[in-house]
Amino acid sequence: MYQQLMQLPLFQGVSADKITALVEKLPFHFLKYRNGEQILNVGDPCTHIKFIVSGKVRVTTPFNHLRVSLSQTLSTPHVLAADYLFGRDTVYPFSAVSEGFCGILQLRKSDYIKMVISDKVFLFNILNYLSSGSQRNTTSTLDVTDGSVIERLAILIETLAQAGAADIMLQYKQKDLCTLLGTQRTTLISALEKLSDDDIVQFDSNVMRVLDRNRLSDKVKSK
Repeated sequence: MYQQLMQLPLFQGVSADKITALVEKLPFHFLKYRNGEQILNVGDPCTHIKFIVSGKVRVTTPFNHLRVSLSQTLSTPHVLAADYLFGRDTVYPFSAVSEGFCGILQLRKSDYIKMVISDKVFLFNILNYLSSGSQRNTTSTLDVTDGSVIERLAILIETLAQAGAADIMLQYKQKDLCTLLGTQRTTLISALEKLSDDDIVQFDSNVMRVLDRNRLSDKVKSK
């Protein structure tokens, strides 16, 4: 159990004795899911912190009022939406389904707060996690105010896809994706064709699959 917990970013740097004491004191729940089982739905209250400790999870984030969604596959040691445990919005912005058999470790919010208070390392880990996400989203918001459609697509993926995510896919109705990106259909198709020619994405009329996330992200970094 210690080895599993030490893989998780919010536990890194904590001593084995400390983790052992916490496991004995707090109710850690290890949940198992079969292939295709629903782990959570969009709008579910975020009352627990959830970690992927084995297997894979398919996460899908829809855009409100638009027929656009981004899906990605996450595996160990990802945490599911820890930034929605606190703040104004405390409901999940995505759905999550198991891919194959997977294991989830979850801890009630109140118990997680006790854990954070018990050791400064836990506190620094969650503060770094929340700060990194906030800074990334702020930078992306500032970048999206101008730039080409390719850059805007890159920012969209960079903002919503977690680090280490696999099989990143954008599903859409072209009209709604154009609305989201603030562009015309011909310009969107031209941008997708260019990215496809460079083997960065693969697309059809309703789906764009990311083949090379690093090169797509470089479209923003090179601005």
